[in-house]
Amino acid sequence: MFGTFSPLALPRGVRSVSFNAENPTGARGIAAQAASNLGASRKGAAWGRLPSGGSLTLVDATGPGVIRHIWLTVAPATENDPFVLRNLVLKAWWDGAEEPSVAVPLGDFFCCGGAEPSRVESLPVVVAPAIGLNSYFEMPFARSARIVIESDHPDDVEMVFYQVDATLGDDLGDDFGYFHADWRRTNGDNRLGEDHVVLDRVEGRGAYVGTFFTLTSLESYWWGEGEIKFYLDDDGEFPTQTSTGLEDYAGGSWAFQDELRKRPEPEIQEFCSHSFGLSKAQTKDATLHSDFVRDLPPRYDMYRWHLLDPVLFETGIRVEQQQIGCWDQGLFERRDDLATVAYWYLDRCAPAGRHLGTRADRRPR
Repeated sequence: MFGTFSPLALPRGVRSVSFNAENPTGARGIAAQAASNLGASRKGAAWGRLPSGGSLTLVDATGPGVIRHIWLTVAPATENDPFVLRNLVLKAWWDGAEEPSVAVPLGDFFCCGGAEPSRVESLPVVVAPAIGLNSYFEMPFARSARIVIESDHPDDVEMVFYQVDATLGDDLGDDFGYFHADWRRTNGDNRLGEDHVVLDRVEGRGAYVGTFFTLTSLESYWWGEGEIKFYLDDDGEFPTQTSTGLEDYAGGSWAFQDELRKRPEPEIQEFCSHSFGLSKAQTKDATLHSDFVRDLPPRYDMYRWHLLDPVLFETGIRVEQQQIGCWDQGLFERRDDLATVAYWYLDRCAPAGRHLGTRADRRPR
């Protein structure tokens, strides 16, 4: 899981392929043929088009193989709607499964919450200027892989630039895990004391490898005291693993502030590292799709990867996140808008995407 190339063990019978608009099938020896105004084989097919309500296939491959890198970019807004990154959904099917094992709004998969891009610098996900979306999660498959972007956007997305890099012919062995990612949202509609479900019970053997959070604060005061809870295998009422608070789980401390104080107002400090970060702290709308005041309820993007410290399970897992705040009078239960992505590997294909809802259900505040 997340290995790096070593020249001391050159693999035999394994070949590298890339899928993009210049070579949609990834076949050998046929890329870079499309003509442009510069002539034949001169950057003639740099992007794919994604019509409203349609889909764009990024990968349709026969295995065994491993998806090793996904890069893509789109304009984050169109004339009639600024929420492209929430209205496009990334889906992936492995080995002929009927339901996708990956089903996540495009921006959220790449740690860009609220349909607006963030700057992210981490081991598996990098978002580079401007909106260069990169994933280095290894995604093995034994027989087939299909990766698609589906559009729930009201306008056509005229240009989707993409490249997916993979290897084919890999020796996967008997114990490889299928990559999964699933999106859930608690849109301020939970009961007080009701935990947000990051990942509902999944049966099987595997490893939980990361969480992405977009939290929009809907109440006064500090929002980050809730603990994440990992119910592993035969856990009952109480979990095996937990954290000491959301900002602690995301690698920070003391509310991500430069100092705890009342005056002058403390400053939130964004940061990114290989395994955790607060990649966005936002209070102003950046889409410019309105002539009114641009104030937003405060929005925060956080990620925590477990590639270096995976959460392992033998028979199943469930993950929940508490919503607890704090002020001078102590802790209190909250109702915030919390959207999450869970990333995990499993010894079988499990369905994802059952909680995506409609475009309206995913609309950012």
